[in-house]
Amino acid sequence: MSVSHFRMAIVWLALAGSCLPTTGWAANATALPSPQIADVALRDGGVLVGQMVNGQNAPQNGVRVSLQDVQNREVATAVTDRQGTFAISGVRGGVYQVVMPQGRQVYRLWSPGIAPPSAQQGVLLVTPGETIRGELGNGSIRNFVSNPLVIGAAVATAIAVPVVVIANNRSPSSP
Repeated sequence: MSVSHFRMAIVWLALAGSCLPTTGWAANATALPSPQIADVALRDGGVLVGQMVNGQNAPQNGVRVSLQDVQNREVATAVTDRQGTFAISGVRGGVYQVVMPQGRQVYRLWSPGIAPPSAQQGVLLVTPGETIRGELGNGSIRNFVSNPLVIGAAVATAIAVPVVVIANNRSPSSP
């Protein structure tokens, strides 16, 4: 293979690399985030209180909430009222999951009087849904610049141009 063919192959490889999706270079292993465990103080009598709202902070009425232990066994259930509130009594301290139709959250429940000062006084469950956020402009420039193909083309160009310039400035070596 001659030097000019080799140089041209390098340029084509750099350009072809810009067409590859960036996800092809990522590792296949996906680590699941460890669940965030919030501390919650139970009320007298082992009462867990909570409220369920949507993304716009509107109460969710009539939603079934389940309290499960760490082996996913249901301990108790409740249904939210018109204000989205619920209460489950007779709960002992420990680690539990509060399960709703849209997901689950893990809590460390503390018996009354022994909860750490940072413990919440109840649980707030936010149902996923449409959240409306404002944006200045239509974001078309940001979308263009953050496009993986545009980024790949810019990187390939940044590699290919110096290779071609250096290749053209070198004189062929004599044997």
